[in-house]
Amino acid sequence: MRGGFRKGVNLSPKKLDQMMKQVGLSVEEMKDVEEVVIKTADAELVFEDASVTIMDAQGSKMYQITGTPVKRPKRELEPEQEVSISAEDVEIVMEKAGCGAEEAKATLIETRGDLAEAISRLCEE
Repeated sequence: MRGGFRKGVNLSPKKLDQMMKQVGLSVEEMKDVEEVVIKTADAELVFEDASVTIMDAQGSKMYQITGTPVKRPKRELEPEQEVSISAEDVEIVMEKAGCGAEEAKATLIETRGDLAEAISRLCEE
């Protein structure tokens, strides 16, 4: 077979890296991953032994999680439990998301004080 895919032809890792760069792909493994949690409406999938690989395709990042998940019921805060939001957290969210103090605090309360989630939500809007 000429000019087509030939069975048994192996690419060296260096050649594969060159080809991926030519088409705008890069792949790297995240280091020091302790835990990955996927939250659904009624449960959480927790990967404690996760290996996470990031593929960047011309600005779009795709995350691949490899590991064994443990399914557990979703943990909800009791209505009477309040989330304490510090002034420093509000300032960080305001700075990173480019929003006002009230919007930052409201989003932090919605996300139960999760800075990364609050910033992510505000940047999507």
